[in-house]
Amino acid sequence: MDIQTHRLELTEISWVDLENIHRLHSIFEVDEFNTVGIPKNIEETRENIKPYVNAKECDPQSKYTWNIIIKATGEFIGLGGIKLSLDKFRIGEIFYKLLPEHWGKGYATEVSKQLIEVGFDRFNLHRIEAGCAVKNFKSIRVLEKSGMTREGIYRKILPIRGEWVDSYLYSIIEDERKKNTDR
Repeated sequence: MDIQTHRLELTEISWVDLENIHRLHSIFEVDEFNTVGIPKNIEETRENIKPYVNAKECDPQSKYTWNIIIKATGEFIGLGGIKLSLDKFRIGEIFYKLLPEHWGKGYATEVSKQLIEVGFDRFNLHRIEAGCAVKNFKSIRVLEKSGMTREGIYRKILPIRGEWVDSYLYSIIEDERKKNTDR
């Protein structure tokens, strides 16, 4: 399943994308608030993404991970994804991460808004969530610009660089999304 936004194309990841994903995950700034950690080598990246590449074979598919590509240039700039609960709760959790040279250009917000739309329209979700470390001010801004509401804090939930870090929980409910588009 591919997704289009105004400036971006999101294509489901495959093994062909391993080098781009490894490069993204190997950057210190990208890893600052990431629980995966910087991989020791490309084989560790291969193991880390294996469940996400193989998710396409599941029926029903419960997680989607997309390359984020600039339409005009074909350049890989990051990853985005959604994980689905596949139960009566109809919950999805979104994420995104970009190469640092593409921060501050509105791409993360564009991806976040599109993933929210896909979650409600394509997957018929009732609730979409996202979490971010409390010191990840850039991501906080993206989630709030995307129409999500901060619900609370998970204390010491994220294992980042040998420390337990607090995380904010953000969400948007299908009714709120409808209200936002009616304005």
